[in-house]
Amino acid sequence: MDHARRAIFNVFGGEPLSYTRFSLARQPDGDSSHVEMKLSAEEEGGENGMIDHLQPQEVRPRKSRHLWCVCAGAALLLLIGFLFGYISFRARMQPVATCNNGAGSSSDGASYSSSSDYTETDVPSEPVLYWGDLKRKLNEKLSSATFQDTIRRVSSSSHEAGSTEDEMLADYIHQQFDRYKLDKVWSDEHYVRLQAKGSSSNVVSLDDPGKTVLETPSAFVAYGENAEVSGKPVYANYGRKEDFKVLLEQSIGMNGTVIVVRAGRISFAEKVANAKVQGAVGVLIYPDPVDYKDLGENIAQFGHVHLGTGDPYTPGFPSFNHTQFPPVQSSALPRIPVQSISSSAARKLSSVMNGSDCPSTWQNTVFRKCATSPAGTSVRLKVDNLLVEKKILNIFGVVKGFVEPDRYIVIGAQRDAWVTGTVKSGVGTALLLELAYVLSEMVKTDGYKPHRSIVFASWSAGEFGAVGATEWLEGYAASLHLKAFAYINLDGAVSGSKEFRFSSSPMLKKLLEEAVTDVKLLSFSLRTTLASKEVPFQVDDTARTFTAYSGIPAISFSFNNGGSSYPYPYFGTSQDNLNNLLHAFGNSLSQLENAMRTAAEVAGRMALRLTHDRELYLDYKSYDSRVHGFVMGLLPYQRDMRKKGLDLQWLLGARGDFTRATASLSLDVKNTDLNDKDASRVLNDRLMKVEYQFLSPYVSPKDTPFRHIFLGSGSHTVQALLEHVSLLKSDPSAFDEVLFRNQLALLTWTIQGAANALAGDIWNIDNEF
Repeated sequence: MDHARRAIFNVFGGEPLSYTRFSLARQPDGDSSHVEMKLSAEEEGGENGMIDHLQPQEVRPRKSRHLWCVCAGAALLLLIGFLFGYISFRARMQPVATCNNGAGSSSDGASYSSSSDYTETDVPSEPVLYWGDLKRKLNEKLSSATFQDTIRRVSSSSHEAGSTEDEMLADYIHQQFDRYKLDKVWSDEHYVRLQAKGSSSNVVSLDDPGKTVLETPSAFVAYGENAEVSGKPVYANYGRKEDFKVLLEQSIGMNGTVIVVRAGRISFAEKVANAKVQGAVGVLIYPDPVDYKDLGENIAQFGHVHLGTGDPYTPGFPSFNHTQFPPVQSSALPRIPVQSISSSAARKLSSVMNGSDCPSTWQNTVFRKCATSPAGTSVRLKVDNLLVEKKILNIFGVVKGFVEPDRYIVIGAQRDAWVTGTVKSGVGTALLLELAYVLSEMVKTDGYKPHRSIVFASWSAGEFGAVGATEWLEGYAASLHLKAFAYINLDGAVSGSKEFRFSSSPMLKKLLEEAVTDVKLLSFSLRTTLASKEVPFQVDDTARTFTAYSGIPAISFSFNNGGSSYPYPYFGTSQDNLNNLLHAFGNSLSQLENAMRTAAEVAGRMALRLTHDRELYLDYKSYDSRVHGFVMGLLPYQRDMRKKGLDLQWLLGARGDFTRATASLSLDVKNTDLNDKDASRVLNDRLMKVEYQFLSPYVSPKDTPFRHIFLGSGSHTVQALLEHVSLLKSDPSAFDEVLFRNQLALLTWTIQGAANALAGDIWNIDNEF
């Protein structure tokens, strides 16, 4: 700068009374800088303010000196301009955050070197790895994974929810999460009411002169009524609504009877609820050899009959502390005694039934007769289970996202089991731990920077109807539907290798199709069989609870051996052990490990895809076809409805608004700059709310937990309305016009509300209602 001052002085032939100072000041938000030009005449210098080293020198020939000064000055000005532009550009650039194991951590869990000008916007939004890289790295890490040790550890002994063994397993999983260096590990504690077998035996006997005992089962069914009842036995096949309809058509009375049903097709809870509607005083459930040919004849099944979810003694609210709530029971409790029996006991009962023949389609079972004669023998059922309060622990670990750490996918598995529970709890827990390790390693050592967080959850009390998961959802209901955007269920994910089946929210089926691309298990490709492998959610599937109760898209999947005993004949029995699991794989440990790695890869791919892309990989368009299908299902009854003054005008309008809303959202997705963090977040918030909007706002989560109009249960659902309207043709006298008007109105406004929410801001909503 001394040379610059000298040249300027010589060019203009004057005495510099001031100089120009350039200073760069970084703005607090890191977005811009400014240049400060300050004039000063008070710097240290010679007399009259003249700087010493700029005092006039010996005079040289003016012409040559003037030419030289002009050239030097021009060059100097060019250099100063270049430096000014370069410095200004560098000042506007955001500093790159660098990993530093010894430095502080940001609020989203990523470690960065400390810097005074670090800001939240400095977090890199670009994932380091592309999708193809992620799939390859996931496959490489899983190629050497082994699962048998964890399966053996989890299923080495009985570990019912709330037991010492269950708590020890919870502590083990907590330690494993810590060892994997997840960003945070924590537990969630609940006090719930569960049922255990009482001190006295449950007894099933005949009311004959000898009081013949059919069985004192070692298994029991939770949440049935403690009582002793007697009634004529009636066989009702699987206990479905259509099965009871067949019995009614044969004029077989069921009021005051003990209904006997075989396990399978629908849950224990649904069977008992259907029997209660017919006036049954008790229910017996057995595994028929036709369905469970590999199950021992003396084996009875465990289960529960709460036709809801979570702790039935705190319906709709969390079980943090019972003392703060008044005594209350779920309306979904059957309030009649229920007991499971073996196929051997069922065969003995069948031998005394001498009444009406069963339909020909039922006669390949243990029962040939569906009832007894009026003078026939009755059956007596005594149930004395114990209701106990237990502390249960849910264990969580999280790998935090780098861009939106407060948005997360949840991957979960049930930890407890009635007995050993190798498939019911061991398989899912082994998959959960391996995925936690692998995905954490990909972030910490392989450079993957997920946009969103991944939460790993080990649930307790899953055997009693997703109690642990439901209590967590109830405890944080106000925020979870705004933050959790998907759930992947690992329960029972591997029990064979011949078939693949899944249950899913419509919004995740496209994701699953992407995840199984180029994945093979033994002899079949998953993608080629996917379309025909969807099955409805089971009532006690944790994934259904996430979707139908909390409005969070969820998915369950399983590899199994198919057949009539789908998905696995040993579920809920003392025979769910490692030997029988290995038997499903031809006693080949390597085939079991291969199936486990395949299941882990499918789940891992879904989790990575949902945290990798800027736009959430949720198929919001899928519900457009669902709404359309609902409307099409009503059209055949339109003429009959008009005779009663009923019209579909408003429903058709709501359906049209929903279609336009999805089209508008598609346009917004196309036009959104996904590199803009704020714009991307606003877009994803709209995608996250789609599933939640199909929870009916007109029913209480306390009385009707499964509020989803497509995937829930109750009179508020699409299925209930379609079944009701079908009476216009099959049984007009049973059609309830007032009820139907109410159903139609509430469904219409639920769909309209979903359309309005999908459309975005209130000023973007334009309808003619």
